[in-house]
Amino acid sequence: MTQDIPNIEKVKDYLLKLQDSICQTLELADGKGSFIEDNWQRELGGGGRTRVLTNGSVIEQGGVNFSHVYGGELPASATAARPELAGRSFQAVGVSLVIHPHNPYVPTTHANVRFFVAEKEGEEPVWWFGGGFDLTPFYPFEEDVVHWHSVAKKVCDPFGDSVYPTYKKWCDDYFYLKHRDETRGVGGLFFDDLNQQGFDASFKFMQAVGNGFLDAYIPIVEKRKAMPFGQRERDFQLYRRGRYVEFNLVFDRGTLFGLQTGGRTESILMSMPPLARWEYNFNPSADSPEADLYNNYLHPREWLK
Repeated sequence: MTQDIPNIEKVKDYLLKLQDSICQTLELADGKGSFIEDNWQRELGGGGRTRVLTNGSVIEQGGVNFSHVYGGELPASATAARPELAGRSFQAVGVSLVIHPHNPYVPTTHANVRFFVAEKEGEEPVWWFGGGFDLTPFYPFEEDVVHWHSVAKKVCDPFGDSVYPTYKKWCDDYFYLKHRDETRGVGGLFFDDLNQQGFDASFKFMQAVGNGFLDAYIPIVEKRKAMPFGQRERDFQLYRRGRYVEFNLVFDRGTLFGLQTGGRTESILMSMPPLARWEYNFNPSADSPEADLYNNYLHPREWLK
C-alpha cells in the first residue's frame, strides 16, 4: 500500500516537535533553568540538535537530544543481532533524553524514540521503530511507580492487550545490571525492531510512547520536587547514580551505536550524571529507606493489580 511506505521525513518532523514540547514542559516544571542548544554536524553524514539544562531548581542536569545520522554502513552494534543487515547503508533518527534531578526524592528518568532504515540497492528497505521510557528512583514511593506503569499501560492498550506486558518485561530485562543482579530502576516500556504492523501503525505506537512520557513523569516531579532532604539522601543518590554510569558504559546499545557511528561524543555522553560516587561494599542498614529500594524495587514486579 502506497500510504504504508516508510517516510523518514514524517518521523523527523514529529521528533523535532516532540523535542520542543518536552523541553518546554520540563522548563515549566523546573521553574528556573532553561535549555541551551547546540546544533552539530556529523562528519560522515547527518547531525543533530542537543539541548542541555544545568543547575535548575529541580533539574541538576538534563539533556533532550534530537539526531538524524546516516552513512554507508551500519556499525557492529546495529548488526550484531541482525547480521543480514551488514553492508547496508542506513539512516537513524531519534529523540533521546535523560533527566538527573537535584532532589533525591525525584527519580532520574530516561526516554527514547527512534526510527532506522537500512537500504541496499536492488532490495526492499529494512526499517524499524524502537524506544521506550524508564524510571530510576532513589527513594521510591509505590504510588509513583504505579502511576508510571499505569501511564505506560494506557499508552499500550489501544494497540493490543499483550503490548504492555510484553514491552514491560522487555524493559525489565534490558535495564538489568548482570554484575549487580539488580535492575537499574523500576522499568517502564522498551521496544525494538517494531515493523510487523506496517509503517503507519508502528509510527502511531512510537508517537504514543513519545507523547506519553510527560504524562508519566511530570506528576511525579510536581509531587516530590519540594520534599526536604539532607546529606544522607544526597550521598545515597550520588552512590546510586554510579549504577547509571555502569549501565550506560557497559550495556547500553544506544551509547555504543552513537560512539561506533562517529556521533558527537558530548551529545552521546550527556546521559551521564554531573556527579556520582562509588563506595566499596556498601550495604544499606536493615529496615532503612535505602534498604527499601534494594528489597522492594530493584527486581521486576507486577505493579498494576
